[in-house]
Amino acid sequence: MAAQDSGPSDATRPATAGTEPTSDDRGEGASRRLAADLRRACEGDVRFDEYTRVLYATDGSVYGAEPAGVVFPRDVDDVRAAVRVASDHGVPVLPRGAGSSLAGQAVGPGCIVLDLSRHMDGIVDVDPEERRAVVQPGVVQDDLDDALEPHGLRFAPDPASSNRATIGGGIGNNSTGAHSVRYGITDAYVEECAVVLADGSLIRTRDVVLDSPEWERIVSKDDREAAIYRTVRAVVEDNAEEIEERYPKLKRSVSGYNLQKVIRERETGAADDDREGGERVVNLSKLLVGAEGTLGVVVEATLSLVTRPDETALVVACYDDLLEALSAVPDALSLGTSAVELMDREVFRLAADSPEYAEYAAAIPDGTEAALMLEFDDETVGALPDAVAAATADLVDRGAAFEAVEAFSTEEQDRLWKLRKAAIPLLMSMEGDPKPYPFVEDASVPPDELAEYVAGFQEILDEHDTTAAYFAHAGVGTLHIRPVLSLKTEDGVETMRSIAEDVTSLVLDHHGSFSGEHGDGLARTAFNPKLYGPDLWAAFREVKSAFDPDWLMNPGKVVYREDDPTDVREHLRYGPDYASLEPATTLDFADDGGFSHLVELCNGCGTCRQTGGDVMCPTYRATDEEIATTRGRANLLRAAISGELDPEELYDERFQREVLDLCIGCKGCQSDCPTGVDLAKLKAEVKHEYHDREGVSLRERLFSNVDRLSALGSALAPVANRAADLPGARGLLERTLGVAADRSLPAFRRQSLTGWFDARGGPRVDSARATDRVLLFPDTYTNYSYPNPGKAAVEVLEAADVRVEVPDLGPTGRAAYSQGRLDLAAERAEALVDALAPRVEAGWSVLFVEPSDASMVVDEYASLLSDDRLDRLAANAYGVCEYLDRERLDERLSFDAPATSLAYHGHCHGKARGADHHAVGVLRRAGYAVDPLDSGCCGMAGSFGYEAEHHDLSLAIGELLRERLDASDGEVVVAPGASCRTQIGDFDGRDRPPHPVEAVAAALAE
Repeated sequence: MAAQDSGPSDATRPATAGTEPTSDDRGEGASRRLAADLRRACEGDVRFDEYTRVLYATDGSVYGAEPAGVVFPRDVDDVRAAVRVASDHGVPVLPRGAGSSLAGQAVGPGCIVLDLSRHMDGIVDVDPEERRAVVQPGVVQDDLDDALEPHGLRFAPDPASSNRATIGGGIGNNSTGAHSVRYGITDAYVEECAVVLADGSLIRTRDVVLDSPEWERIVSKDDREAAIYRTVRAVVEDNAEEIEERYPKLKRSVSGYNLQKVIRERETGAADDDREGGERVVNLSKLLVGAEGTLGVVVEATLSLVTRPDETALVVACYDDLLEALSAVPDALSLGTSAVELMDREVFRLAADSPEYAEYAAAIPDGTEAALMLEFDDETVGALPDAVAAATADLVDRGAAFEAVEAFSTEEQDRLWKLRKAAIPLLMSMEGDPKPYPFVEDASVPPDELAEYVAGFQEILDEHDTTAAYFAHAGVGTLHIRPVLSLKTEDGVETMRSIAEDVTSLVLDHHGSFSGEHGDGLARTAFNPKLYGPDLWAAFREVKSAFDPDWLMNPGKVVYREDDPTDVREHLRYGPDYASLEPATTLDFADDGGFSHLVELCNGCGTCRQTGGDVMCPTYRATDEEIATTRGRANLLRAAISGELDPEELYDERFQREVLDLCIGCKGCQSDCPTGVDLAKLKAEVKHEYHDREGVSLRERLFSNVDRLSALGSALAPVANRAADLPGARGLLERTLGVAADRSLPAFRRQSLTGWFDARGGPRVDSARATDRVLLFPDTYTNYSYPNPGKAAVEVLEAADVRVEVPDLGPTGRAAYSQGRLDLAAERAEALVDALAPRVEAGWSVLFVEPSDASMVVDEYASLLSDDRLDRLAANAYGVCEYLDRERLDERLSFDAPATSLAYHGHCHGKARGADHHAVGVLRRAGYAVDPLDSGCCGMAGSFGYEAEHHDLSLAIGELLRERLDASDGEVVVAPGASCRTQIGDFDGRDRPPHPVEAVAAALAE
């Protein structure tokens, strides 16, 4: 496979790309000269502007520090050039992938960040016969595994962040995951690396036989590579006893440098060597893995691969005591498991309260204090049912577990794995300033000492008057234990340092490693001298100096200068000096803990960078720009409310254009972000304040009053429709109002939906016969432009003996809300509540054809209005297919569905409130074969796709949907959203799809 460049086109790249440093940028002349030199040397973008520095100041850890700037290398030559320029200027370099590191590896004050995830993300080659792949560092692990799946192969390490974490980041951290019980960690699978050293030279690391002609050729030279090889060999051989004594004998140990693995005995066959036994080889790749970019920049890696099991099964053994669960780990390992994971009650509690994960936690029985999740695969055990039965018998019948949940289907297993993988971000969603922070969360001890280790850990927590959550990789003795602290206080920070000191001592007592997965970074580097002793600490420093004489490669990680020690208490994102403004708001943020708390819920885990499924974040998927992620926007909002940026920046035209306008209000973050950072709500609030200060444009006024515009267009139809087709009309609209000339406009119907309903004589199911009573809400698009879904809904409901009325009502206020005109949205909402509340009180339900209007009433009204009637209204408001499904009204009907298969594209707002699946159930019961697409946003997003400056980006997002549609076996697309149907209808060669309820109506038997 050829390397791929997935960088954004100029049409979809936000305006920050290539922005010059301003006079306010720190560094002044030196920064400008550095940026200028980098731009001359590199083909890729170079950005030193304030926004970019904020965007790259944090990762998934508790740390934050602004870099000098960011380079987006296009190729190896760019990396080499950037490193040389940095060396000339004496500026440190920090290679970075997705920025999901949890120990602060991807944070570096004053560094030049090399973002390798943008362009250097190719799969260079796959050799299925040799089970080997060659990749660039920026490739996302799930993307690599997807490419390997047709060959029955995959990359063995599987971190929970695999849907956005890059292979380069995994190499830097020596990452692993749930299956390390069977497969081990990354260093076992990296065979060769192409590495750019601190002087810009390029070397290739691989097995080199000591004292062979190749060895002599390398070390005889007078260059950096020769010095490295000579130093590494001397360090390892001189410290052999210390290495044997000090390095833990564990499957997971990723602190320090891999001195214990860089030289090894390699067996030789008779065809290769006449000598008996093996030969000693050195492979610097093993040293680079886990080095966190402190020794060089890995620009290509050759990986060994493993086969994929055909089938797996899970057993979740539930315990009413944490220590009893941990004591059962050795028994679980004896059963032939490929993974043994732990989750505790705090994970279950938070998942149950999360819209995204509540359904996954439903399988866990009440009273579960801790659960061990065991996986079996058909490569390690015989019959899976027998293995599962044996595990249940051993852990429940003869053990301390009180119940076992067994999962054989892929769907059941996926739900449980999603619950497990969500543990970290879920925990960070805890309300208030105290959070379960990562700083001692991945220490590893022998599995048979886990229970004793956790008992000791609990004593440390008791001494510091705090608690913790427990989860993760029990099978290899690695528990993610996160003490709950507030790092916004001096006492909290000092407590963090004290706990870390005590835990390192506890780890040493148990012959463990202070890091079994997430590496050293800023969180644990300070404790490496204690863990490894003075001799190996000196050896680490000697190795660092051989690779990087000026100590400019990601300084302060793994090792540090004696005159500049790494301190766990420095460079905290939320330290004692942190303070944030709590602005007066129009929306109610009480349930979110306040405006600032909602912003600060972003922990940097980077889930918004995933591209393989779910909704979040559409504009990132189309642009590959960090500023287009939920994390990026939250970081810039946080910087503004905390004073890192001028607080007035929130209301600057640039902030509105580059940060908020690219949030299309899909609400995907409401459900997909594990901590629930609701950017659509935050955007609406900030834009409202901006409008109060700067006024509202004519286009914003028109879009927020689209109901009145549509009513006028309907009254003037068909003349109104012809006006848009007059020569020059579309160009005039774009020049004067900014409405994209190439976007199809909605056609107006002379007879509205409400007019049609009145003309037919109103309801046709009398009250005596009616089993239910509903008001069908005539949304603007259905009422004036495309009434067929409304008519179909009436037909289906009446066929089920439901009395339907279609009252002539005003809009929900969705359009005004989306434009940030909250006062106008509130007026519309109050009027609608006044109209609907008495009918709801009388027992009527309210149904919506358009998902965004249902979402407005069910979700947004709670923050927009203070009205005691809202709860009852929200409880009785449904999407039309949601209502059919919940009430099982379709079971009253007879169907004779056309022999047509359907591809179902759901609406973002329906997904956000967990209501999108209902249509699929109804359609299947109506007799259709349905393929529910795991598709993201369509890119239309109400008015967004009509805005001239966003038209190209809207189409780019739409192309991602088109790819899903093209890959589906469905013959006909159905979509509940009016915007989605417009976008799909604008695709070349595609008809405008029907609403699902139209398909249901078409399936009704005569």
